[in-house]
Amino acid sequence: MAQDAAYDIVKRYHQAWTAGDVEHAMNYVADDISCCAPGVDLNGKDAYQDFIAGFAPALTGIGDIAEFVDGDRIALFYYPQTAATSTTPAAEFFTIMDGKIAESVLIFDRPSYGPPEQE
Repeated sequence: MAQDAAYDIVKRYHQAWTAGDVEHAMNYVADDISCCAPGVDLNGKDAYQDFIAGFAPALTGIGDIAEFVDGDRIALFYYPQTAATSTTPAAEFFTIMDGKIAESVLIFDRPSYGPPEQE
């Protein structure tokens, strides 16, 4: 797969889910996707969609996206903004196979996205 095509798949996926359209984002995901995320390993599109859909409604914005492209492997670094935080970075490393996201490694500080502490 051409590097530009792999990058385009990841960007379209990312733009869709961060805009709240998780269903559309899943058009770019393989049925047998595997994902490693903090505290959970996900297998299959349904589990992955449920995971993303569980977080997407909390998103209030995205800040400072940086990218790394190496053929069919794409990494995104960004700040998912929620009511709890706007300064906690996240990173995703994708592998594209047969025109779909087949593997994802998602790295973020899970406690930072919890409810704000009460004083």
